[in-house]
Amino acid sequence: MILPILTIASSHNRGRGVYTTAPIPANTTIEIAPVIVVDAQGREKLEQTLLYDYIFEWGVGGKMAAVALGYISIYNHSNTPNCAYDMDFEHETISIITLIAIQEGEELFINYMFPEGPSADPVWFEQH
Repeated sequence: MILPILTIASSHNRGRGVYTTAPIPANTTIEIAPVIVVDAQGREKLEQTLLYDYIFEWGVGGKMAAVALGYISIYNHSNTPNCAYDMDFEHETISIITLIAIQEGEELFINYMFPEGPSADPVWFEQH
């Protein structure tokens, strides 16, 4: 499920991003996407490819990986995101939920290192 008011567009200095074409209230689930779960051995192989920047650690202990479908892998990172994500290991989905009210035309952000929202932890691509 992807709300029809979401769209993908260019994001300044970030490639592409997910935007809204209408206001969205806080605490709204805007996307529920299935994932393709990859075991630990498969994850090691994915980490040697371009997909490394798009996979999510998966499962208890994070040894597996998940490739998210839908728009999930297009949301950009922010240490102060306006959305959070929730991983449902049982149903193999990731949901995106707004943390605050979002205005029409705004880009939607998640925190790659902290699913629940704000965190100052650096992401892997900022550590290089």
